Order: sequence, then structure tokens, then C-alpha cells
Amino acid sequence: MNRLVYVLNGPNLNLLGKRQPAIYGYETLADVEAECRKTARDLALELELHQSNAEFQLIDWIHEARETAAGIVINPAAFTHTSVAILDALNTCEFPIIEVHISNVHKREAFRHHSYVSLVASGVIAGFGTQGYPLALQRLARLIDEAK
Repeated sequence: MNRLVYVLNGPNLNLLGKRQPAIYGYETLADVEAECRKTARDLALELELHQSNAEFQLIDWIHEARETAAGIVINPAAFTHTSVAILDALNTCEFPIIEVHISNVHKREAFRHHSYVSLVASGVIAGFGTQGYPLALQRLARLIDEAK
């Protein structure tokens, strides 16, 4: 059974640990990816990990994932609130999608309270810091198993 999961990160997440650590913490994207790899091993998942500041690149990875993967974990970052194009790409996927946000977006500026991605997501994890990623992988593994 296919257990490939794409973990996609949007703009500025390459600056984790350096950008606004009071909001996003001191863990780096490399730390997040290492934790995801460890969690994936424990759950017998295969991973593709990607980050881009470019909307088109995230869309291309979503298109790739729809042909090869069993699910997506996505932190679209600022594209969460602006990108109908990412929503449209995710709408072509016939597998579970988990949306992750490091901060509690509902405690922040009003424009961050709306998510286009939530319209297609199987679940949303927000405000758990980088711990949200392994939680998302755990949920996605369960959804993949239930789809057998």
C-alpha cells in the first residue's frame, strides 16, 4: 500500500528559528524535517519534504503528489490566506490533506483567521508549535490506514 506523504512548507518557513522566534520558536526547518523523518519511520511512512517561497513551486509539488502520494501535510504559511490557486491544486487530490500552522492563527491578526486551505483539509492543527508536524503525520497515517 502507498504510504508516501508530502510535507510542504510555504514562504518564510526556511527562516524558522531566525524569524520572529517569539511566535515561531527557535527550532529550524532542518529540526522540523528531522522530527518528521523520525515520526515517519515510526509510522512506516515515506516522506517527500519541500519548502518554497514560490506559490507555483508548491502547486507543482501538489500536482506531483496527486499522482504519487497517499496524503499531504501542508503549512502554506501566508499563502493560507491568499491562494485560491493552492486551494484549486489541493482540490484535485483524492487523499487526506492536513493543514498545519506553528502559531495559533486565530489569536493573531484578523486576516489570518481565514484559510482557503481549510476548505479542502481533512484536519487543521494550529498553535502547537513545530509539534504540529508529527501530530499531522500521526493523523494522516491513521487516515491512510482507515482507507485500506
